[in-house]
Amino acid sequence: MKQLFFLLFMLLIGSESVAQSATAATIRGQVRAAGQPLEQVTVALVGTAEGCTTNAQGRYELRNVPAGATEIVFSFVGYQPVRRRVTVAAAQTLVLDATLVATPAALEEVVVTGVSRATELRRSPVPVAALNRRDINLNANGNVIDAAVRGVPGLNAVTTGPNISKPFIRGLGYNRVLTMYNGLRQEGQQWGDEHGIEIDQYDIERIEVVKGPASLIYGSDAVAGVVNLLPRRPDDGSEGQLHGDALTEYQTNNNLLGASVGLRYHRAGWHYGGRASYRLAQNYRNPVDGRVYGTAFRELNATGTAGVDKTWGSSDWSATLYDNHQEIPDGSRDSLSRRFTRQVLDEGDDIRNRPLVPTAELSTYRLNPLYQRIQHYRLLTRNRFRLGAGELHALLGVQQNRRREYNHPTLPEQPGLSVQLTTYNYDLRYAAPTLLGVEATAGLNGMAQRNRNQDATDFPIPDYNLFDIGGYIHLKKTFGRLDLAGGLRYDTRYLTWNDFYVGPNPATGFEQQVPAALGKKPQFAAFGRWYRGVSASVGGTYALNERYVLRANVARGYRAPNITEVGSNGLDPGAHIVYLGNRTFNPEFSLQQDLGLAARLPWADLSVDAFHNRITGYIYQARLTDANGQPVELVPGNATYQYQQSGARLYGAELTANLHPTALPGFVLNNSLAYVVGLNQNNALRTTEGNAAKYLPFIPPLQARSEARYTTPRPLGPFHATYVRATVDINAAQNRFYAVDNTETRTAGYTLLGLGAGTTLRSGQREVAQLFVQVDNVFNMAYQSHLNRLKYFEYYTASPNGRSGIYNQGRNVSVKVVVPL
Repeated sequence: MKQLFFLLFMLLIGSESVAQSATAATIRGQVRAAGQPLEQVTVALVGTAEGCTTNAQGRYELRNVPAGATEIVFSFVGYQPVRRRVTVAAAQTLVLDATLVATPAALEEVVVTGVSRATELRRSPVPVAALNRRDINLNANGNVIDAAVRGVPGLNAVTTGPNISKPFIRGLGYNRVLTMYNGLRQEGQQWGDEHGIEIDQYDIERIEVVKGPASLIYGSDAVAGVVNLLPRRPDDGSEGQLHGDALTEYQTNNNLLGASVGLRYHRAGWHYGGRASYRLAQNYRNPVDGRVYGTAFRELNATGTAGVDKTWGSSDWSATLYDNHQEIPDGSRDSLSRRFTRQVLDEGDDIRNRPLVPTAELSTYRLNPLYQRIQHYRLLTRNRFRLGAGELHALLGVQQNRRREYNHPTLPEQPGLSVQLTTYNYDLRYAAPTLLGVEATAGLNGMAQRNRNQDATDFPIPDYNLFDIGGYIHLKKTFGRLDLAGGLRYDTRYLTWNDFYVGPNPATGFEQQVPAALGKKPQFAAFGRWYRGVSASVGGTYALNERYVLRANVARGYRAPNITEVGSNGLDPGAHIVYLGNRTFNPEFSLQQDLGLAARLPWADLSVDAFHNRITGYIYQARLTDANGQPVELVPGNATYQYQQSGARLYGAELTANLHPTALPGFVLNNSLAYVVGLNQNNALRTTEGNAAKYLPFIPPLQARSEARYTTPRPLGPFHATYVRATVDINAAQNRFYAVDNTETRTAGYTLLGLGAGTTLRSGQREVAQLFVQVDNVFNMAYQSHLNRLKYFEYYTASPNGRSGIYNQGRNVSVKVVVPL
């Protein structure tokens, strides 16, 4: 890996001398709307990865544009995109301004996720959703996944408090959803329930979500879809000037404090950037539980970037650091008062006779002794080389995830779980010149992993090594109104580990990893296996006319079992679950059909997407019981789950209706609805358990969301783009759940009201600040989301107030200020 980085660096240096003598065109200009400069507009060269965004004055600059004919798209959510075809000569500087017209239409927005080349949203055969920075800022978010959930129908999250959210797409999550940072797949023990995505949410400029397995360029773990988190490009702003922004926010529910500062600079094709962010929060609260003990956190993030953009192509480098201290809730409480209790003993701990948590410790930024620390380091380089009319893209990444869970109150410095995962990622893609109207792209990507247990006392998974490689080809051709796209992919993965022994540590009294002992059975017996799979996709879009677009796609997805599904055999202390894997598992394969219709009308944007997904080899958790049907407790006080494999079937639909009446400029009414049903096709289990085994776990209920927003079409003195908004989130009762062994229970429906307002303060053409205010759960309703893991943190069969488990967050007021620098 060091040699690869060195070779790439030398190639970059060597190419610089050649680039200085080359000539290329420059396109610059200003984008305006309603007579005012428009910031954060995406300016892209169609068919390439070239692009930039406008600065606070609405100005942009595209450097090193190849001579000849080209097409530029100006797009921004909430405005109709503008397309311009131009021809530029070598060394020419072309001034090209654009004016956007306000409308929520985003069907022609350019996306880069799940496609081999930059593609218009309306021309994608599968549903793709995109959120920009302003969409993210409109809502109060505990984390970046929650921001995406609020804006994308069909996207949900399994949560463990306000700072831990794992994305689910159409009822599928964990290793079935591929989360990415700037095109690099995120690898950080994502099989675990109790930690989230290791990414700085203040650094994210854009979120793109692909629903379904139709993307062929990512390989295993994308059978449900892809969530790509894209950071802000450092070459925004005027050349030769230092730019940036400072952000601060406060949330009342858990007294969250957040601050972030980012700087960027570019000159003569070179650009540099950096960001530092810090967040800390106390325990969140709700009207039933009060302060929920064990949900406080503090989080530090740092990012540095550098890059060059010349006629030969471009090279971008980035390094990130994520350091999160997150408390571990266990839900233990007094049976009568329902006040939370805490563990103070290891040996002799009685979960029903623990001492109460002092009131002062429920409202403090100081973390309790039982917490987890997640550190994630990432080094990434993305490179693009022009080879005649084609392009070669190369991505190399190294990331290390260190996860430690401190769960021993009598020895707080001793982690119960400590694992270190190092991942090397590679991705090569060649976009060939268009031949006979066919856009052909071929690629090769994969990763190598090394996971090691550190100084710990609990070992749910073994030390393992993994190697993954896959190749694909993707073709696209346009026949008038019809765009057809499809491809084929083949993946190979090898997973292996040696005998892993565990024995007592005489110094601490806990377990530890030990050398092989004669006659002793290893906790994890040696294992090695190849997994292989073929993925395929074919689909298209057909423009019935300028307003209506029909899309359809059929795709086969592949996923190799993850480490915990195959090799787990121990306690995960943070989850309070003993996991048992199954080394005989085969890969999962999905066959999904998508059908959709989108309409762009003068007064509305409408879309409907329906899907059907059949999975063979579906892997899920089921509670382990003995011959008498009683739950097995291999570790007292902790549930035992063993992974199972069977068939599954999911189907559902998403509808959106975004209304923008022409008679009411500035007013929009955005509406969405998402529905999914997940059926368990384990016939043997359904025969013995009946309707209790009919459905799959973690299936969200019917959900509807409406937002009414009014934005002033003209400035109010120095206040620009001033808005007020109201949101209504409706979640129906979930009566279709996996009820075997009370793994899940019915969840009551609820409706949440939100209110918000904001403005942009300008002094002349200079932006001074952006202000966002949001009130969520206005009526402080007590509710439990069906995908809230804390709902099941309960140790009693009955409670005095009739409430079981832990409830979601109550009323929350958020204030966020962004100041450009």
